[in-house]
Amino acid sequence: MSKSYPNGDGTLTVLKGISFALAPGSTCAILGPSGSGKTTLLGLCAGLDQPTAGEVRLDGVHLGALNEDGRARVRSDFVGFVFQNFQLIPTLTALENVMVPMELRGQNQAHDQAIDLLRRVGLGERLAHYPAQLSGGEQQRVALARAFINRPKILFADEPTGNLDAETGHLVIERLFALNAEAGTTLVLVTHDTELAERTQRIIRLKGGAMVNGD
Repeated sequence: MSKSYPNGDGTLTVLKGISFALAPGSTCAILGPSGSGKTTLLGLCAGLDQPTAGEVRLDGVHLGALNEDGRARVRSDFVGFVFQNFQLIPTLTALENVMVPMELRGQNQAHDQAIDLLRRVGLGERLAHYPAQLSGGEQQRVALARAFINRPKILFADEPTGNLDAETGHLVIERLFALNAEAGTTLVLVTHDTELAERTQRIIRLKGGAMVNGD
């Protein structure tokens, strides 16, 4: 698949000739320098954007054949997200933030499952704290718990340690891989960190919007 944008009198091609498939439960890193197209690729894979050419299938579903509401339903049913900037709701407690995805689906077991997940990421004593009362690492662990609450089939993590110091980032990554292994979720991790990428089973390297020596 490819992705281009109008650019003045011409076209800016951000991604070109990208093609790969991932087995259920596998782990994969999208690795590349800033501006190589990593976040754009993740957005296409998650159905947050549409490719200019080619197609994306998520759990066998052709995302291009769906309207925006249909793609949103697929994300709700199958997908978890972890972002660099946490994206917690500031007016909700840690517990309430984790419960949001299940409540949006009308599921009533959210409370107990959210408490369990927060305990598993080491935040059992922080349930009633608001994001502003938590450190960056704690906020990202809340985001991890939220990402797994719906038992997603695939988890997209976009530079999950990008706003954290090395020690805190290491702790977050350990929790991420542990939760992912327990749940059997397919993990797609966007990073510029080679050491982190090498912890995954497959690395897709991007340079200038193209795949290079992907393994």
